[in-house]
Amino acid sequence: MRFLLDTEQRALADSLHAMLTAADTPSAIRDWGRGDHTGGRALWARVAEAGVFGLAVAEAYDGTGPLPVELAVAFVELGRHAVPGPLAETVAAAVLLAEPGLAKRFLPPLVAGETMATVAVTEYALDGDAATLHLALSPEGLHLSPGPGPVRACLDPARRLTALAPGGELLTPDPPLARAVTWARLATAAQALGVGLALLDRTVRYVRQRTQFGAPIGSFQAVKHRLADAKIALEFARPLLFGAALTMDPADVAAAKLSACEAAYTTARAALQLHGAIGYTAEYDLSLWLTRARALRTAWGGPDECRDLVLGGEDGRG
Repeated sequence: MRFLLDTEQRALADSLHAMLTAADTPSAIRDWGRGDHTGGRALWARVAEAGVFGLAVAEAYDGTGPLPVELAVAFVELGRHAVPGPLAETVAAAVLLAEPGLAKRFLPPLVAGETMATVAVTEYALDGDAATLHLALSPEGLHLSPGPGPVRACLDPARRLTALAPGGELLTPDPPLARAVTWARLATAAQALGVGLALLDRTVRYVRQRTQFGAPIGSFQAVKHRLADAKIALEFARPLLFGAALTMDPADVAAAKLSACEAAYTTARAALQLHGAIGYTAEYDLSLWLTRARALRTAWGGPDECRDLVLGGEDGRG
């Protein structure tokens, strides 16, 4: 089977790439990690204006979806530029709130970017201090949490884990959790692929410029092998991602997330080694993508959970 993006899907990717390239995303990411959400909210508004969040929402509620393939296309670009914020969580929220009574109330502002949503599937929610819509799952169902609690540090400084206040309005006793997890995993896998592609591009440029023994280090066979391994891993992950977006089968999506996140992690390790000591410094922009690759690897189900689902085990919530 040969899967190629159509003209409209490629145009969506190109337009998002151009828009985010023109934005100062590294500054927005660093500010976000310090708790200053001004730049990140401006990026969020532009992403919403481009119609990204509407891809997970039906037309009846101001969306254009559900369009999982287009969502994957868009989230690859968001990962390529390491856009901060609860992106996959907002997609999960759109699915959890798809019931007609809730959708009419919550989804139009989410599509428009007026609402930034986060979801606490376990103890913590991502970026609860920035989100304006806080959803929490309990044995009773889906709650509208009163608000965020203390912020917990994360490996990626721009992914701020927040405890949500208990209780709150019970929205529905039977939310479509499995479906929401599948959509969130697809979005996370797409982001990871984008992160890996950005790390590979940055590293290829670097090894062409850095010289040792009078030659660019990119001409050394060992360096070529490391980059070739990363390239192959990313290229194998790409069809799994878009194939999973076509089927939206939970096992297919879990396989795509496992492949994309491991490929991004492999690329991050190669990028760090080939950049040398400069790759460790927080001041160097590469670090923003390195930490993102590591954090996405365990978001919405780590490697073991996804592998178990692919092999027929229980679905992990992540």
